[in-house]
Amino acid sequence: MEPITRTDALAVACRRLAQHPYVTVDTEFLRESTYYPRLCVMQMASPEEAFVVDALSPELDLAPFFDLMADERVLKVFHAARQDIEIVWHRAGLIPAPIFDTQVAAMVLGHGDSISYEQLVQRITGDAIDKSHRFTDWSKRPLSDAQLSYAISDVTHLRAVYLALADDLEKRGRANWVMEEMRVLTSPETYRMDPESAWERLKTRVRKPKEIAVLMEVAAWREREAQERDVPRQRVIKDDVLGDIATQAPITPEKLAALRSVPKGFERSKWGQDLIESVKRGLARDPKTLPKLDRGRGAANGGATVELLKVLLRMTAERHGVAAKVIATVDDLDRIAADDHADVPAMKGWRRELFGDKALKLKHGQLALAIERGRVIGVDRSTEQ
Repeated sequence: MEPITRTDALAVACRRLAQHPYVTVDTEFLRESTYYPRLCVMQMASPEEAFVVDALSPELDLAPFFDLMADERVLKVFHAARQDIEIVWHRAGLIPAPIFDTQVAAMVLGHGDSISYEQLVQRITGDAIDKSHRFTDWSKRPLSDAQLSYAISDVTHLRAVYLALADDLEKRGRANWVMEEMRVLTSPETYRMDPESAWERLKTRVRKPKEIAVLMEVAAWREREAQERDVPRQRVIKDDVLGDIATQAPITPEKLAALRSVPKGFERSKWGQDLIESVKRGLARDPKTLPKLDRGRGAANGGATVELLKVLLRMTAERHGVAAKVIATVDDLDRIAADDHADVPAMKGWRRELFGDKALKLKHGQLALAIERGRVIGVDRSTEQ
């Protein structure tokens, strides 16, 4: 088969797809050397047909594809949708809707945390997917027959996976659980790369107000640099270097050069001077305007409480056949340990019914954990005198 390379052919194909209640969608992209993903190939399928689109073709305008992504009459089915949606958001400024993410549905149905596509296909259909082209260079042309076959198989198998998962969700009364997750995936806030919040993604030991202020500024500087130069964040400067800079706060080239983690000569570059200026801005911040870190670890016996909550979470996940990760994260548990009214997903909706209320009972001694026949069980103590 030949990929679609012209706008008129894409428009005709998308009109046909729009006649169906759902389409399966996947993308192939590169981002090893860029900040924003470079879309190379798209593949789509309806219950009746499937095709590949050469997104790099000079004769192709992707407008018909984006129109289909925005068509609310058609459900768009993805597996691990976040990066696919990010591409559409970056290229067209829109979020595909409505959507269905088979990875999320699989977690809700107990297929494990973040199950891979090939594992899910194998489990549901019994077919083995050839993943030899997973790391191929999708920017090279012409696309080979093997690449096209690989791309098509992704969306054709996805049809069977979607139908099986949707049927299971309905039977088990969990369709609304997945819809809650889809609201997060279809929120523009999920994809806005705000430099001012870039520091929140960093895993550092920074805790002092001065360190937080510097980290916020240097992380924002790096994010803006990465966006403007369209290069990966780590290519501007690595995460661990930002952590060192936040704790040491170098305000001269000499002090910046003294940090072992800083690349040799970086302090003499334009970026080195810009980084020093961002450190100075951080040091000048009013401490009263800084966010407070609420990690829960500082609470009395917080660590022990979190460990018990982890056991309760594992017990709940096993009992109900739901991946623990989709019920609560470790950060959720930290926050619940510190605050009964923590604003986390684990304390809302179906998660609260399944886990959140029990977590509060465990925290306040109204629920005990015990071993019975080799399994952890909860013992209600709320009626004890």
